[in-house]
Amino acid sequence: MSERLSVTTPAGSFSAYVARPAAARAPAVVVIQEIFGVNRVMREVCDRLAGAGFLAVCPDLFWRLEPGVDITDQTQAEWDKAMGLMNRFDVDAGVEDIRAAIDLVRAGPGCSGKVGAVGYCLGGRLAYLTATRTDSDASVGYYGVGIENYLAEAERLAHPLMLHIAEDDAFAPKQAQDRIVGALKDHPQVTLHTYPGCDHAFARPGGAHYDAQAAAQADGRTLAFFRRHLG
Repeated sequence: MSERLSVTTPAGSFSAYVARPAAARAPAVVVIQEIFGVNRVMREVCDRLAGAGFLAVCPDLFWRLEPGVDITDQTQAEWDKAMGLMNRFDVDAGVEDIRAAIDLVRAGPGCSGKVGAVGYCLGGRLAYLTATRTDSDASVGYYGVGIENYLAEAERLAHPLMLHIAEDDAFAPKQAQDRIVGALKDHPQVTLHTYPGCDHAFARPGGAHYDAQAAAQADGRTLAFFRRHLG
């Protein structure tokens, strides 16, 4: 079952896509979008999580710039629009919107009280910041871009964090990856997985760098992680 809900903040309201599991109450996962908005790929992530027994919610984090962005990675015009949105995006405000979504979902009647987060690309960076700045019970980031600029925040990590790192990621070069791994590999709350031969967005179905085997491995690890920490 899918629906939309409205999240209200002091700055305004924005929508979120919701996919509900069969159970009346379940742990929840906030799905943090890529630079293409709450598109089919993100909705399908929510639907898969709901099929696995989680209440999944994907908030529209571009609402301050353009509500309802829903584009793909298939044309240059869409890439240009997505990159423009990313470059104008206020990361700090985005994390506050994620916090508002977590609070709303946690208080809702369909939630068990446990709420995690998973993000991709830009959302991977936001998943890391969700782990450092909110009370998310468990967070997962896929090929996050720019995490190396926020490593000082790792001291705030109070709940589990998992990061999936594509070793050939053109948007997160090896030097950045080395900084991330060096800073986080011994942190008691952090689990790191690296994927040799994989480029950015290896888990995006239909994308140029999609790797079905690596995606299945990462998704399996993510589900096990959420079941352990949210179940």
